[in-house]
Amino acid sequence: MNTALLSSQFTLPNGSILQNRIAKAAMEESLCSKNHGPSDHLIALYKRWSEGRPGLLITGNIMIDRRALTGPNNVIVEDEKHSQHLTDWARAGKIGGNLLWAQISHPGRQVFANMDAQPVAPSAVGVNIPGARGMFAIPRALTEDEIQDLINRFAATAAVLDKAGFDGAQIHGAHGYLISQFLSPITNQRNDQWGGSIENRTRFLLEIIRRVRHNTHQNFGVGLKLNSADFQRGGFTEDDAEAVIKILNAEKLDLLEISGGTYEAPAMAGKTISNNETDTNKKQSTIKREAYFLEFAKKAKMITEMPIMVTGGFRSRHIMEHALASKALDIIGMGKPFSTNPDIASDLLTGRLEKITLKQIVMSKPAFESVSEMAWAKSQIHRISRGKKPDPFLPPLLNMIQSQIHQRRDARKYKAWLKETYQ
Repeated sequence: MNTALLSSQFTLPNGSILQNRIAKAAMEESLCSKNHGPSDHLIALYKRWSEGRPGLLITGNIMIDRRALTGPNNVIVEDEKHSQHLTDWARAGKIGGNLLWAQISHPGRQVFANMDAQPVAPSAVGVNIPGARGMFAIPRALTEDEIQDLINRFAATAAVLDKAGFDGAQIHGAHGYLISQFLSPITNQRNDQWGGSIENRTRFLLEIIRRVRHNTHQNFGVGLKLNSADFQRGGFTEDDAEAVIKILNAEKLDLLEISGGTYEAPAMAGKTISNNETDTNKKQSTIKREAYFLEFAKKAKMITEMPIMVTGGFRSRHIMEHALASKALDIIGMGKPFSTNPDIASDLLTGRLEKITLKQIVMSKPAFESVSEMAWAKSQIHRISRGKKPDPFLPPLLNMIQSQIHQRRDARKYKAWLKETYQ
């Protein structure tokens, strides 16, 4: 099988060169140290992934604000307190010749209630997941001063990572997190300069991009993860996404990753949009969702010159080659395959692997399936970080239950750390 395109180099607009077209998309690792810097296990994990020789590694969520975490074991970068460990992480994560980008993020309203009783968001609109009442608290609307502070925090975090040796930063503007909340008319009901029209709803993102650019070196890559849609009635649509991309053209981003979904409609995890579908319809809906990202990428390519990365659904080497040949995208993104095989990139590029097979987890609701799959992948990631091989026989239900128990325990530790360290 010819892998000419998959193994070919690609030059980003800032001049950085990817040694091939395979990227590890962001997955939350939950491997911080006791003081929320990068742990030795996290550094070892990225060294192992880099040894598999991908073109690009993108880290999981690095939080810009210690008060707002997607999980209790996130790395937090607000200043240079962890500079040495960040430098060690950057070095270890590039030994295979790949680029290493940091995903910088703020969850907005998508913070578990046991970690924050009142998160912040553009508007006071809570997360609504059937069967998960009480899991998320109702947020309060951000003030003007708080919005400006958050913009500065994104830029400050990027500057620290740039200095530590990371090749770039991916701003997380998808999956229902804070920037995505500003973009969606469901979660952004403001009537000031940050809400209303799509131009106003994009303002927060634009200010972050510009501030990040201003605070980092010229050769530091700046990218964005953007929803093609959030798959909710009255929410962020494909038309909205196209409008945002047109606005972004003037910003000269180095990489645009196309994704989709939120916690309420987890399309990014391969889940279906409706909770009321038969198994057959679920399979068809998932196939359409995966094709949707690629189809949207084709439309995006028609209105932008930004390099595009698509993540989700790629399992066969010939499909990856076909997608690259179609010129709908420039970079193949994968997440969960890296959690089951740290050598996935080299195995595909050398022909040792033709098709990726992942464990299928089926539960009563797509949101619960998503939680279970993320927990299963995270457990495999933890094994890799400790020098172990992934375990394909790990029981998903038991693992999810154990993960929830650990999450509650670690949430208490995080709150105690936050109070002891900063109050």
